[in-house]
Amino acid sequence: MEDIKLNLPNCLKCNSQYTYQDGELFICPECAYEWTVDEQVEEGLVVKDANGNILVDGDAVVVMKDLKVKGSSSTLKIGTKVKNIRLVEGDHNIDCKIDGFGAMKLKSEFVKKA
Repeated sequence: MEDIKLNLPNCLKCNSQYTYQDGELFICPECAYEWTVDEQVEEGLVVKDANGNILVDGDAVVVMKDLKVKGSSSTLKIGTKVKNIRLVEGDHNIDCKIDGFGAMKLKSEFVKKA
């Protein structure tokens, strides 16, 4: 028997690849999240962390490697927790405030969801 992979979207909540469709609903068996095709289109800006987890406004993230800060001689150390992020369009798609550094933009590929 041949395995047939349908082009179903990953779960919008937990990013699981094991989603299935039941009528007009998509369902995730791992977290039990249900959504419609309309919600999939409305999602628009989808930002994922270094592990592939979907980030949303207000999440907390942890920096995964030392990052040089432009215009400063200091670096943002690995393990720094950043709370209450905001997602934006562009290369640096996380807008946040970091204690000791102030307002900053980060790339999602260098953070993981806390």
